[in-house]
Amino acid sequence: MEDSKIVDLFFERSEQALTELSYKYENLSKKIAVNILGNNEDVLECINDSYLGIWNTIPPHRPDSLKYYFLRIVRNNAIARFHFNTAKKRNSFYDVSLQELEECLPAENNITRKLLSDEITSLLNSFLESQNRVNRIIFVRRYYFSDSVTEISERVKLTENNVSVRLNRMRKILKNHLEKEGIEI
Repeated sequence: MEDSKIVDLFFERSEQALTELSYKYENLSKKIAVNILGNNEDVLECINDSYLGIWNTIPPHRPDSLKYYFLRIVRNNAIARFHFNTAKKRNSFYDVSLQELEECLPAENNITRKLLSDEITSLLNSFLESQNRVNRIIFVRRYYFSDSVTEISERVKLTENNVSVRLNRMRKILKNHLEKEGIEI
């Protein structure tokens, strides 16, 4: 079913909307949640919370992209659960990917809030636009979807070392880009 039809079902308050959403995006949403949480019980709870979250926000909101709207809800719920579960513990891919970005993003108590600020978002978008297609995929898969370097290397058909080197170079370029734009790191 097309996303626009699913959104219409949400506006009709039809529970079929959740069924269709689940059928279409459950695997991708679980992948994101697993990469952040690493625990199947937490993943299932996160996905269920996300279904409730989207049910409560559509209507009144009509997203431009149902897929990315839902995935953002999933990701935000997974991040919130991650922080709750691991106040002083270390987790898998998500924690590692955040540590990688710390060297090129402004220091702040709540880095997630800073990442979502309009200015940083705009600068990240311009940085990504300056990168070639493969580098954009690598960066987004690592720092948005929290994929491992191994998964990314398989996806883009490069060696793990090549992906790691590209990520390292992109972080340095991003840091310089942000500093040039007056963002203190």
